[in-house]
Amino acid sequence: MDWFSDIRLTDGPLYWTVLVLGLGGAAYLLVPPRRAWETTGLGIRAWSIRVFSATAAAFVLVATVHWIMINVLAVFPEDIPNTVLLWFVPGVAALILAILRLQRTTWTHYGKGFVAALLVMLLSAIQINAYFGMNRTVSDLLGTALARVPVLEQELMRHPGASDGVPLKGWKPSGGLPAGGVLRKTPIPGTASGMNNRDAYIYLPPAYFAANRPALPVLVLVAGQPGGPADWLAGGAIRGHMDSFAAAHGGVAPVVVIPDPNGSQSANTMCMDSKIAKADTYLSQDVPRWIGATLAVDTNHSHWAVGGFSFGGTCAIQMGTRHPDVYADVLGFSSEAEPAIAKERQKTIDAAFPGNPDEFIKQTPLEIMKHQRFEGSGMYLTAGQNDPDFVGNLNTLAAAAKDAGFTVQAHVVEHTGHSWDTSSKRFGDALAFLGSQWGLKW
Repeated sequence: MDWFSDIRLTDGPLYWTVLVLGLGGAAYLLVPPRRAWETTGLGIRAWSIRVFSATAAAFVLVATVHWIMINVLAVFPEDIPNTVLLWFVPGVAALILAILRLQRTTWTHYGKGFVAALLVMLLSAIQINAYFGMNRTVSDLLGTALARVPVLEQELMRHPGASDGVPLKGWKPSGGLPAGGVLRKTPIPGTASGMNNRDAYIYLPPAYFAANRPALPVLVLVAGQPGGPADWLAGGAIRGHMDSFAAAHGGVAPVVVIPDPNGSQSANTMCMDSKIAKADTYLSQDVPRWIGATLAVDTNHSHWAVGGFSFGGTCAIQMGTRHPDVYADVLGFSSEAEPAIAKERQKTIDAAFPGNPDEFIKQTPLEIMKHQRFEGSGMYLTAGQNDPDFVGNLNTLAAAAKDAGFTVQAHVVEHTGHSWDTSSKRFGDALAFLGSQWGLKW
């Protein structure tokens, strides 16, 4: 069944088939039912009015639900991209039209209308998924690839008392290397933080399996919210990116660790120590200690970096500004200007630091960079060209980081919005940036 799991959802034959069928379903719903044709022109005009009304109602319904989610329920701290909201409208309008056809024709025709509405809703769903670049294949959607990721074996762990490995500069393998790296999963306990989180995912490059294993640098990645570590495997396509990089650099690439600072799909700890959780302690103490004790990596933290997408990018910048002794360099893909639970800043403060706004403010990256220098540290930033709020965040963060002494690269990624493409299209370049920061030519 590998052929089924490998079917692509963001391009390819299935994507275009759904597009054609969805447009066909929309055309069927837009054409007046037979009874409207059999009556006077008034019936046809009446159906045209219903189509317009259904479309307008769909716009209003989508906008209202979005407003409630952002401003009342605080489900997300930022507005959902306009492109995504617009793709919800055809699906909602199609469902309304299918219901309206019940009043104008037979149950048989209503059934056809319902099937047409389902096709339009499927079209909306696949377009929204393509925008975010989240589930690129059927396997990503069903989670079958994740289920096959093995648990980290004892033989891949650091032996007690073992060295970090031979120096990486000028390293050559003493024997053959595997063609690609491997993925593993493992819990990372919240010993100091008390957090109980989902499994982390680990990428070990080919050089990790060399008989003369080098001291490999570390890249810690954080996913978006809502979401979890597995998103870096699906939307982030991390194995493909890392294998490509390793293949071009003699099997060498950073060891990647993808921990979970939230604990569930919908939780938002803001990567802070607050009333909500001790997520900062988890990422700055529990995770680094576990990595150093468990994986055979370079324990010199000047060769460690932290990165992430969206919420994860914000989290990475927080870690890089609050704990530069742990994470010397930062990759921020589509980062917020500051951590947030709700669009309204006061709601964020009330949830995490009730009655103590100064405690929140002093932990934000922009505030820290006003008072602290980061000479020698690097920050690599991206945002999608069609994501204006986050392009603004990029410009704000890049300016503040340069003023604070960071070595900064900032890129607006063409033809993308708030999607995983903002990391995918620049990931190799981001790794090259880390290499220059670490004094490595890979």
